[in-house]
Amino acid sequence: MIILSGNKIERSFSGDVLFDNITIQVDERDRIALVGRNGAGKSTLLKILVGEEAPTSGQVNTKRDLTLSYLAQDSRFQSERTIFDEMLHVFDDLRTTEKNLRTMELQMADLTGDDFDKLMADYDRQSEDFRARGGFTYESDIKAILNGFQFDQSMWDMKIAELSGGQNTRLALAKMLLEKPELLVLDEPTNHLDIETIAWLENYLVNYQGALIIVSHDRYFLDKVATVTLDLTTHSLDRYVGNYSKFMDLKVEKLATEEKNFEKQQKEIAKLEDFVQRNIVRASTTKRAQARRKQLEKMERLDKPQAGNKSANMTFQAEKVSGNVVLTVSDAAIGYDGEVLSEPISLDVKKFDAIAIVGPNGIGKTTFLKSVVGLLPFIKGSSIYGANVEPGYYDQTQSNLTRTNSVLDELWNAFPTTPEVEIRNRLGAFLFSGDDVKKSVAMLSGGEKARLLLAKLSMQHDNFLILDEPTNHLDIDSKEVLENALIDFDGTLLFVSHDRYFINRVATKVLEISETGSTLYLGDYDYYLEKKAELEELQEAKQDQAILSDTSASEWDASDYQKQKENQKEIRKITRRIQQIEDRLDIIEAREAEIAEAMEETNDAVELLELQAELDKITQEQDQLMQEWEELSQELE
Repeated sequence: MIILSGNKIERSFSGDVLFDNITIQVDERDRIALVGRNGAGKSTLLKILVGEEAPTSGQVNTKRDLTLSYLAQDSRFQSERTIFDEMLHVFDDLRTTEKNLRTMELQMADLTGDDFDKLMADYDRQSEDFRARGGFTYESDIKAILNGFQFDQSMWDMKIAELSGGQNTRLALAKMLLEKPELLVLDEPTNHLDIETIAWLENYLVNYQGALIIVSHDRYFLDKVATVTLDLTTHSLDRYVGNYSKFMDLKVEKLATEEKNFEKQQKEIAKLEDFVQRNIVRASTTKRAQARRKQLEKMERLDKPQAGNKSANMTFQAEKVSGNVVLTVSDAAIGYDGEVLSEPISLDVKKFDAIAIVGPNGIGKTTFLKSVVGLLPFIKGSSIYGANVEPGYYDQTQSNLTRTNSVLDELWNAFPTTPEVEIRNRLGAFLFSGDDVKKSVAMLSGGEKARLLLAKLSMQHDNFLILDEPTNHLDIDSKEVLENALIDFDGTLLFVSHDRYFINRVATKVLEISETGSTLYLGDYDYYLEKKAELEELQEAKQDQAILSDTSASEWDASDYQKQKENQKEIRKITRRIQQIEDRLDIIEAREAEIAEAMEETNDAVELLELQAELDKITQEQDQLMQEWEELSQELE
């Protein structure tokens, strides 16, 4: 069922078109990622869809009584309540019903006969409505969501006015999830969230019963949550079935096809124009030439495909080759003013390693990097660089940029012997060209400062790059260019990042820092999650075995207990597989609708055959999955 649609939406500012010809359809339970280059107007389109802005032309329609919640990037709400009271406020109607039920229970003792029967009928009806609307679980729902967003019980009595801007935005999102609207529109929902909270939010949204439209620079998040990706360009909103990674593959294929069709048409046009020019003046062929001319006039000309804005061309090259041992950290303790954040941390970094550092907010990841580069002392322990190691440090605070410098002077002052043309070429590779190089550093956006710092770092030709949140402020395109540059880097990497997609592409190892020290995992981010889960299960099994060992045989039957544990493990395995099947069935159903629409619109026999072949293939897969789903569901029961 369609819950929101937009037709021929245009938004212009002072005559300049931001976007036009935008058509969108949102169905129940859609999981939509809205993507596009920076400045394409994604946030503006969201505001138009939710009614906060009016389009220049076109219209937006919603189903009657649609419940909708919208989280802007800077969402804030004013309230004199405490955190918990504000969340309770979402359920005012339920709480009123709850009071009515308690009152009716007290009245039951005083009534008899028809009055009692009438009261009981009303009580049963309201009680069932109360249960269906979550009346018996709303307080536990509040606690679960507050804990999920890192508002533990010690904070529940805090006044909302006392929260920081980031905390306020997190609470605004928590409140929206409790409201459970039919359509949830989220603009950069992962801002202000740490990795643990983002992972919790992903799992929650995957199982959310309403529809979602999400704008986010977090590609890992979009991969987990989205099943449809809409690509916003100046003159269209292109729809792709699949998550972000699938969209990237499909877009490359689409651009290649469009390029091929464009070139084919250009050859056809050139051939027809040549025929007209050679034959229009000859009496014997003029009619055929006129026919070709009419054919040219009627032809719908294809636009030359545009791959998008110019991308940066980042490169990092080491001038020297380091020794095999790059860095050794031994039994280190990190922190400030004697307060230990984590210990003991030990790490051996070898040549060509790419190590990502992860851990909860405030655990000291940045502190560790600063201690390694010598900006902060270790509270305990030490670190030593290996032979011929030349470290280069990227500081997420961007503090080593001089605000009064121009972009050109920022690099030229750091490398005064480098010819100006080489400095300009390097800046051009990082998307600073023309008058951009005359801008003062103070005028730059966060993303521009990040690119300038990376350009400066690339000029140093270090063989050991130590990077603190290098993707902060970068748009998706720049992130992907940076990823490719670091993958091709002929040196060693040690970096902190909250960008899990970035970690997956770049890292060969993951170092987790906790209060009790560090653990090294020999793989990317997905491997780290998988291995960590295995270790936690192993630890749980050891604890269970210890309980068995400490408990007398009269109290426990070890064999029965072990069977129970194995049964629970099998249940978890089956439940995960059922969820995977349901997610895949959602994707198949969406693709079936796409194919049906395409078959109605085309008259091309070859294309119809291809579409029918694909439909047969996914229908067969759908039947197999449904059979497996039924078998697993019965097994679970």
